Amino acid sequence: MADGAHHQHDHSDVACTVCGCVCDDLRVRTAGRRVELLGPRCSLADPWFESLNRPAAPAATIDGREVALHAALDRAAAILSASRNPLIFGLSRSSTAGQRAAVALAERIGANVDTTASVCHGPSIMAIQQVGECTSSLGEVRNRADLVIFWGADPATSHPRHFERYSVAAPGRDVPRGRRDRTVVVIDVKETATARLADEFIRIEPGRDFELIWTLRQLIRGGHLADESRPAIPLAVSRRLAERMKSCRYGAVFFGLGLAQSGLGHLNVDALLRLVAELNDHTRFAARRLRIPGDVTGADSVLCWQTGYPFAVNLSRPYPRYNPGEFTANELLARGEVDACLFVGSESAADLSPRARDALARIPTIALDYPHVSPPFAPTVRITTAVYGVHAAGTAYRMDEIPLPLRKLAESEHPTDQAVLGELRRRIGDSASKPS
Repeated sequence: MADGAHHQHDHSDVACTVCGCVCDDLRVRTAGRRVELLGPRCSLADPWFESLNRPAAPAATIDGREVALHAALDRAAAILSASRNPLIFGLSRSSTAGQRAAVALAERIGANVDTTASVCHGPSIMAIQQVGECTSSLGEVRNRADLVIFWGADPATSHPRHFERYSVAAPGRDVPRGRRDRTVVVIDVKETATARLADEFIRIEPGRDFELIWTLRQLIRGGHLADESRPAIPLAVSRRLAERMKSCRYGAVFFGLGLAQSGLGHLNVDALLRLVAELNDHTRFAARRLRIPGDVTGADSVLCWQTGYPFAVNLSRPYPRYNPGEFTANELLARGEVDACLFVGSESAADLSPRARDALARIPTIALDYPHVSPPFAPTVRITTAVYGVHAAGTAYRMDEIPLPLRKLAESEHPTDQAVLGELRRRIGDSASKPS
């Protein structure tokens, strides 16, 4: 029966996993295997849902040639069984069940397992481990925040519906008029789409975020500022910002990779989290990372639950080891330390360094990908998997660690990554002994 002959079904309150907002108010129409987004419109969700209807990739390939699924599974199992130091990487486009299966497989073969956090908000996680985090749910920001600061982030581009659902335009209990009840400040090295919508845009020189944060901490404490011939921003602007922060009823700062991946990295975030903690002596203030990939928060949560650590975990010994820089995917590949790599979502390879990407051409690779995704490298084995939240049910974690259910909307002939990873673990069996 052609797709057009299938009965149409409309679904409401559908969750979208394209970005960390995981908006769960979508309306979707399905007819057979076709999926159409009815609304609300989103510059990220619209093309993603359209791509689901493109001709699907083959169910499985080996060296670019289409093969039966069982042959691809055999080859993938052989690669992992023969590997002395394998890497499992990605997981941010998966679901809780798939992420658990990835950790179980990594444990079976003594692999390194890493998430896209290591090339994204890994520095933020390290800072949180050091100093803690005064934070909140996005719902609390929506209902209470009258001051919203975006630092090194451009959610108008990266999270298109963040404004309307959570942070700027959304009316809330204590801010019933939404945007008119809020002050929005953007701190960035350049004018962005978000900056053009703000009440105040503060341009800062690249690499000087740390200095500005410490200046604000001193101003909020009422401490003396040492003379500085060239401050990070004009001192009058710093004083005005510090006063805004102290006098608001409820403030929230959303920070992005412009802070976490530039200059001093995790020390920038460390300083910002300390600033937010100190602001709570004067008002209520919260900090939130703007997580980009759809379920990277879930990947962190599952790894913490299963191993005690959020990313960069080595399972080659009877106990998990955690060390960013030693067991992170980019560094392992760049140093040539892994001899096989399994991607749960190969799009994460685009964020690796050129040296790490070059290493992928010299080792056997396995990619588990959605039907409409083309790997940014040539994998040895590629297996097409069902899309969570479209072809399979599951769970995704929003950027504020709130778990949201994903529903099955349409049929697919492809297995989930949970099923594929579980089958690989079964086929490897005792041929790869667990660490001892």
